[in-house]
Amino acid sequence: MADAALRLKSLVEQLLGVPLSLRIRAWDGSEAGPPGAPALVVRNRRAVRRLLFKPGELGLARAWVAGDLDIEGDLYTALDLISTLVWERGEDSRSLLEALRDPQVRAAARGLVKVAGLPLPPAPPREEVRRARTHLHTRRTDKRAISHHYDVGNDFYEIVLGPSMVYSCAYWPSPDATLEQAQCDKLELVCRKLGLTPGQRLLDVGCGWGSMAIHAAREHGVRVVGITLSQEQAAYARKRVADEGLTDRVEIRVQDYRDVADGPFDVISSIGMAEHVGAERYLEYAEDLYRMLRPGGRLLNHQIARRPERDESAYSIDEFIDAYVFPDGELAPVGTTVTQLERAGFEVRDVESIREHYGLTLRRWVANLQADWARSVRLTSPGRARVWLLYMAACALAFERNRIGVNQVLAVRAPEDGASGMPLRSRTWGA
Repeated sequence: MADAALRLKSLVEQLLGVPLSLRIRAWDGSEAGPPGAPALVVRNRRAVRRLLFKPGELGLARAWVAGDLDIEGDLYTALDLISTLVWERGEDSRSLLEALRDPQVRAAARGLVKVAGLPLPPAPPREEVRRARTHLHTRRTDKRAISHHYDVGNDFYEIVLGPSMVYSCAYWPSPDATLEQAQCDKLELVCRKLGLTPGQRLLDVGCGWGSMAIHAAREHGVRVVGITLSQEQAAYARKRVADEGLTDRVEIRVQDYRDVADGPFDVISSIGMAEHVGAERYLEYAEDLYRMLRPGGRLLNHQIARRPERDESAYSIDEFIDAYVFPDGELAPVGTTVTQLERAGFEVRDVESIREHYGLTLRRWVANLQADWARSVRLTSPGRARVWLLYMAACALAFERNRIGVNQVLAVRAPEDGASGMPLRSRTWGA
């Protein structure tokens, strides 16, 4: 096909009803679109077939992961333009999926079919999780989902996360601070909110590579039990604990939170773990944490939140993230989280949004990945590295645009006499 880029641009604009603000570079070397704009590189006809057979987010993701689509120019600008065109053009505009269903644009769809060719739908990339969406959030399915995400390889995570090995939103004193300093500040913020004192017993749910457990034991003299479902995380965390000389104060277990039976604990931290719990299991999760906490003990729940839908029954899980990043992961509005904690018996004392901090964190992780791209690909696969690049860059924009947020919820298991043990001015976060 001569001048495939111009043909693609014309057909896509006909489908969407608006001019493209991206350039298109096609497999034949042709190019069309605004000069100087980021380019969507369509490497082959298979990319068009992926979009035709699965319009919208999942088709785009499959083409990206497989290397059929690429971006030339600023990644964030390009992703912002793509998301605006496909998903967020306002109530009077059509999404790509709606456009393809509209009889008035079927001629354009037929034109794209001619461009794409007629082989069967391309198989999904091997990085995509294939499973039936049944029996979610059992111990077995949760362990499998956690393994998919966290057992990518500790060497790979060292590239992305840097020396802190903290895989959750940092807490930035300023945008030009180091990632390590911002992550240390986040861990210290959690410790101060929990009011840690020497000798207390802390349960760290979803302990990752051990950073919170090590910080709390080393800096605040507490005894810590850290639990994870990832074998690779646990092995890495145990070595770090030993290297720090903290084996007498920190125990790392491969254990489901539902199976912890040696409470009560004085304090509990759950940092970036509750997103894996699921809506149907969330009250059970909250009740289990309440059961494991002594009266007067504090819980710090650090969790990503989505914006609420006007009709919550219309909420659907993000297809790309569910298929490639966090199988079975679910986000809830912060109000829902607070309500479930209260239903479990907790008194919620403070909610702090740190949304902007996650945008900064993700951009640093993206920069780390891009700076060591060749090694990242060797440690995983080209497709897996592309999953992570797309996921983190898109999430950075989502936090910056207030499409999703992240909150620290501080709650107390208040004793029967109602004495919470909280200071009168809790925002000082004294003990």
